[in-house]
Formats: sequence, structure tokens, C-alpha cells
Amino acid sequence: MAEDRKTIEKLAFVASDHPDALAARERLVKRYGDAPVDGADAIVALGGDGLMLQTLHNHLANGTPIYGMHRGSVGFLMNEYNEDDLPERISDANISVIHPLRMSARSAGGERHEALAINEVSLFRASYQAAKLSISVDGKRRMDELICDGVLVATPAGSTAYNLSAHGPIIPINAQLLALTPISPFRPRRWRGALLSNEARVKVEVLEPDKRPVNAVADHKEFRSVTEVEISEDSSIRLHMMFDSDHNLDERILAEQFVY
Repeated sequence: MAEDRKTIEKLAFVASDHPDALAARERLVKRYGDAPVDGADAIVALGGDGLMLQTLHNHLANGTPIYGMHRGSVGFLMNEYNEDDLPERISDANISVIHPLRMSARSAGGERHEALAINEVSLFRASYQAAKLSISVDGKRRMDELICDGVLVATPAGSTAYNLSAHGPIIPINAQLLALTPISPFRPRRWRGALLSNEARVKVEVLEPDKRPVNAVADHKEFRSVTEVEISEDSSIRLHMMFDSDHNLDERILAEQFVY
């Protein structure tokens, strides 16, 4: 969803360790100053999509909008790099509000682990043997046995990332949906996943966990040898991503569906 624009005056700059990103940060700080993050009107992230995810995770609590500029490798979540008129461009930018997924995983030893994911929560086989999983949605068993390399739940923002590589659907950023996508399914071979309400609660149970161990990953945070994972959207957390009006995230997601 979009939010009202505000005048941007105080900018905080963060950069990846890529030389181009570090050099860009140095030039931009000299030109525009560098406000403390907790007092900034916006955070400018210089790098690729990995830095954008890291910056969003680092600032989950303060709600400061983040404007990314591409100075890395993959830059789907980033704006084009331009050093001129930066405060004005950011003031005119569109804001997309996204909500992360909350993952609660139980390990083989009985411990509980929690993590947030902006793109996706994934379960992967941890050995040469395929994983055996069962899937429930809102307390109802929907699949008794899925034999696969894994399965993932993706947000709209993450639907064009690993989810797309696993042949999952692209979801418009404002759609109140989640993608449930299998990774290399063996049986049932023809199952391609499901689109779920963003209010759905997904539970994945690992069958034969001793013989077929499975790891769970929330974005970049991994937990090994899990036996059960619960996934749901955390609507109480609002993340603000800023995009140039002529190349916003809605347009990028739509355009991605016509690549051939």
C-alpha cells in the first residue's frame, strides 16, 4: 500500500562492502551530510538486494523509510543510481509498506527458534535424501506427504526472488497473498504450490527427521535439523521501502511477468 509523501531533509547513508558502494557513500556524505539513523527522515542504502534486506532487518523497530540505490550485483529492490537532487527525488518517491513473515521452528532437541523473513521462509533437505514433509494451513492438513528438496513461503516482495527461481507465482506488492511453493517436488510431481491469504498460518512437519534431516531458513538466518516450522505474516511490523515514481516496485513486479 502507498503512504503520503513527506519532505525529506535529513539522510542517513549505509553501504555494502562493494568498492563502488563505499566510494558512492563517501561522495554522497560529503554532498548531503550524514544524519544519525534514529534522527533521519530516510535511510539511503547503497548496494544490492542483499544490502536492502540487511538494512530492513537492522531497522525493523524504528520504521524509518529506506531508499535503495543500485551499487551492487542484483538490484531488483533498488532504484537507479543518481547522485543529483537526492532529497527531492526521495521526497517524491512512492512508499510501499510490506510486512515480514514470522517463523517459529522446533529443532530435533525440542528447542524453539523464532526469526523474521522479509523475502521468504524456506525448508531444505540437509542430506542426500529427499525431504518428506506434511503441510497444514490454518490447522487443516492439506498435504499428507510431499517428497521434495524443500518448500518455501514467500511474501509479495520476495515472490520475485527465490520463489520465482523455484517456479512459484509472482505476486503484486499490494496483494494480500502469500506464495507456498515446493522446491524440486518428486511426489506429487505435478503439484506446483498454492496461493494463500496473507492471514494464513502455515505449518510444515518434517516426516522421518532422523533419516531425512531438514534445515529451516528465514531470509539468511538458518536453523538446522528442525522437526516443525510454523509461518505467518506479522502485520504488526511495517517496513517502508521507497521507489522512484517512474520505476516503482509495482511496475517492476508487473514487468517481470512479461519477460520472455
